Amino acid sequence: MFFRSLLLVRLLAFGSSAAIVPGTQTTMAQNLSTPSPWPDTPTSRLEALAVLQALNADLLSNASATLTLDRWCATHKLAPEGSKIVAHRVHGQDKPADVHIRKLLAVGSDEPIAYRRVRLACGEHVLSEADNWYVPARLTAEMNKALDTSDIAFGRAVQALNFSRTNLSAKLLWSPLSKGWEMQTSLPASGTGSLVPPPFLLEHHAVLKLPDGVPFSALIESYTSRVLDFPAPRPSSQ
Repeated sequence: MFFRSLLLVRLLAFGSSAAIVPGTQTTMAQNLSTPSPWPDTPTSRLEALAVLQALNADLLSNASATLTLDRWCATHKLAPEGSKIVAHRVHGQDKPADVHIRKLLAVGSDEPIAYRRVRLACGEHVLSEADNWYVPARLTAEMNKALDTSDIAFGRAVQALNFSRTNLSAKLLWSPLSKGWEMQTSLPASGTGSLVPPPFLLEHHAVLKLPDGVPFSALIESYTSRVLDFPAPRPSSQ
């Protein structure tokens, strides 16, 4: 039953004062305020919440968001078979590393820190936006060149580092069901159309570290409503 999946809901409730300070993502390459393929029914709302919990748990338990989204893209058939996540660079919106970022990356005020803003897309579906501050001196020359001259996703570019991920915070930005729904005597009535979620559904703050524990990247990742761009499960025939 879908209620079993909802046991994961507490995973999304935690936050941390260590979260990266610069704000959430606010611009998108496409309009996300459009109806989803999910009907506005109590069952679909439960299913959508369970799906978000599953994605959140997968992201939190893996070092690379890029590789996690590769699997999400393939499993949910969001693009032709064999498609991989592509990072679309966003230029002209650089955010210099502040004192908090430098503390997270364990660098002094004079250490160069590079910045990248990307939209991670599966085919035509932008699944996340990310701000990434990283220490070039802790990457190889080949990795830095790829990051400087191409749209390669960061996680794919640095995969050979065998890095780990420390999650600082995770937020559920939207729930298909209202707060306290589990204490009500009945679920909300069905709507007349489709669910219309907001542009962003999840936000993660994290630090990536080398095998020896040295941090090299600080991230803010905002996951979009396009993670639900596949048909809602159909009820089984009676």
